[in-house]
Amino acid sequence: MPAQPHAPWSLEGREPYGEADTRAKLIDPRLYAAQWTEEHIRREETAGGIEVIEGEARRQAKGRVDYTLRIKVSASTQPVALAYIEAKSEQKDPGEGLQQGIDYSVASKRFNVPFVFATNGHAFVEYDHFTRQVSPVKPMSEFPTPEALRQRYEIGKGFSLESEAAKPLLIPYAGGEAVRRYYQDAAIRAVFEKLATGEKRALLSLATGAGKTFIAVNLLKRISDAGLLRKALFVCDRDELRSQALTAFKNLFGSEVAEVYQTEDGKNFAKNARIHIATYQTLDGSRGEEARNFFFKHYIEKNHFSHIVIDECHRSAWGDWKFILEHNPEAVQIGLTATPRQLIVGERARQATVDEAKWRDNVKHFGDPVYEYTLSQGIEDGYLAPPEIFTFDLFHENQQQAERERRVTRGELENKKIRSAATGAAITPANLKEEYSPGELDERLLLPERVLELAKHLLEQLLAHGGTPEQKTILFCASDRHAEAMSEQLGNLYNDWCLAHGQDPKAYFAFKCTAKSGGSDHVEDLRGSVSSHFIACTVDLLSTGVDVPCLQNIAFMQYLASPIVFAQMLGRGTRLDPDSGKLMFRVFDYTDATRLLGQEFFTKFKGGKSKSGPKPPPAEPPAIVEGVTIRIEATGRYLTATVDGRHARVTLEQYREKVAERLIAQAGNLADFRHLWVQPSERRGLIDSIVRGGFSPRALQMAEEASECDLYDVLGEVGYGLFRQTRANRAYAFTYKHKTWLESMPPPTAATVKALASQFAKAGTEALETPHIFSTPEVVKAGGILALQLFGEPAALLVDTKERLFAA
Repeated sequence: MPAQPHAPWSLEGREPYGEADTRAKLIDPRLYAAQWTEEHIRREETAGGIEVIEGEARRQAKGRVDYTLRIKVSASTQPVALAYIEAKSEQKDPGEGLQQGIDYSVASKRFNVPFVFATNGHAFVEYDHFTRQVSPVKPMSEFPTPEALRQRYEIGKGFSLESEAAKPLLIPYAGGEAVRRYYQDAAIRAVFEKLATGEKRALLSLATGAGKTFIAVNLLKRISDAGLLRKALFVCDRDELRSQALTAFKNLFGSEVAEVYQTEDGKNFAKNARIHIATYQTLDGSRGEEARNFFFKHYIEKNHFSHIVIDECHRSAWGDWKFILEHNPEAVQIGLTATPRQLIVGERARQATVDEAKWRDNVKHFGDPVYEYTLSQGIEDGYLAPPEIFTFDLFHENQQQAERERRVTRGELENKKIRSAATGAAITPANLKEEYSPGELDERLLLPERVLELAKHLLEQLLAHGGTPEQKTILFCASDRHAEAMSEQLGNLYNDWCLAHGQDPKAYFAFKCTAKSGGSDHVEDLRGSVSSHFIACTVDLLSTGVDVPCLQNIAFMQYLASPIVFAQMLGRGTRLDPDSGKLMFRVFDYTDATRLLGQEFFTKFKGGKSKSGPKPPPAEPPAIVEGVTIRIEATGRYLTATVDGRHARVTLEQYREKVAERLIAQAGNLADFRHLWVQPSERRGLIDSIVRGGFSPRALQMAEEASECDLYDVLGEVGYGLFRQTRANRAYAFTYKHKTWLESMPPPTAATVKALASQFAKAGTEALETPHIFSTPEVVKAGGILALQLFGEPAALLVDTKERLFAA
């Protein structure tokens, strides 16, 4: 093949190298010549997607592998990543991969590096985030050395790596680098880099389930090991979060960690600890300024703490935390959040002081997040579970307008049986309000038929999508009374189902799990029991701080107005649990709560609390209205995606269209798609381009219920109308469509090639690319490498087999 027009180099009569050979035979030697040794180059490998193979949940053999360039100040220090390098096959233009690099560095800040290089082994192009400039094509002989890149990094960042403030960047991970994920390292470096400039505040935004506690522990541990930590406070807002944090911190800090609480003799249990773990309730944060006796009794000294980390700092209680930060103004203050909160300044806010408004606003206090990791990226990296959303509308009394769009009027209820929820006594319509908003249903206006129809419908959905009602589910209800009614109805319906199917009912199938009912006592059974506690009916007790990896479903029967509360609730389902077979989770939305997905987290400031004026009269007891007919209709099926920079729900049809657009932009026809797919690096680039567009191919595969198909068939159908086949069928088609080719081989070779194809049937494309492919039992039994050598070079024969599989 002749050299490309941009290539002044010679191929010396050979075929151009692919990406793997380009890296090994061209890029690596030339990086080494520029003084980039093995200790400077880091392979960042993701977990790999999770698929169902022959009914078993398993990760793919390989995740995506990316390369970063790092510098070391000394032999014992932690390497600091400065650059991402995108390798392309030899015949490609060196700048072809640059746009992907820019996306990583600037748009998503995925690796938190200021320099991005794209190279084909002969020449390179560089993007400099500090100057926003793209360099001209340069020969690899001009590739910058580690020292040169370090100097540019330090100038651009505004600090020296050998300065006192930058010490934490150079402290190794206490448990070694194997324990961290690439984005956690990027987040930790982002905080240290900001602190090294003299700033004292930083905000991190990571999707629920991404490991914010790991980040907090390692931030403080490395600061401590650098000799810069005097005393630290970690604040969260739930007992469950406190317990998780206490365990994680003790793993690294040991006896230096203690839980904050008042002992029987009135002392602070954590008095002598270096790391204090507290909830803001323990610190009397929710009791108002005049009642914060605990905090000011035990932490009266100004700047008692040198470092403060506030977990889930988007919570509505943020205003109650400000006194902790105000009392420690010289402390380094780090906020961790999945949902950054912002402020809309309204009429009443103008009357507030600047300071008061500042403390009401995470972003104004901490600044913009120094690093962000989204749900879409977490899904594709194989670290988070994607949601599939089903939406429904409720209609009353044959109304054509959905419940969520209208109010229930007193006139509609005149002929119904009406009782007081407090006494059970009959009351007249005159005792009712003129009208009730959707949010007041089953809170102020109790509708037994509505509860029954919702319970029936949810049970039907569980059976339709999981085959059994015994699925771990969190149901968000409108009120404590509503949660109790839903658990009772679901329990009755479940007992009927068990009777009809000849099986014994399991204990606590549906149970009330609210603060008033001591619901925290049931959390451990919801999380761990496989024989009880399946549907938790709650209001908001389980909205944050509860880690239930095996959770399969979330149902919304509570009307929500806050995107923050919604995001917290949805986050309960994003953790993967391969042990239980959970790869994704379902959302059953009866109140259009999922409309809030991706909305800005704005909250109007309402000013200070009034301390004068008469108390409002007590609310009338809720009314129970019997006889209201309810029907439920499906309105949509959605996946989640990043659209115009925001996470949003997208119909399955729209999702398919967007993925198809991305596919066709990269490969105009099926032949081009097939050509890219059989080359690992090109396939990775193709999938990455879809992910950077905010869509997850694997989420689409799961929603299409195509776990028995290779991703090639899923995308081929969506983008090019390919007839989708299962892996098993594609492998079988290979044996007869290429019968002539197989018959031209010695029988042992043909048997071994068929055994190779059988590996595809089991685990798809990645199974043919594992380094151990030739040593799998089926391949060895058929004849192995020796049999393949009878017909040619085994590696080339494997590539030929793969290409023919997809041509089948």
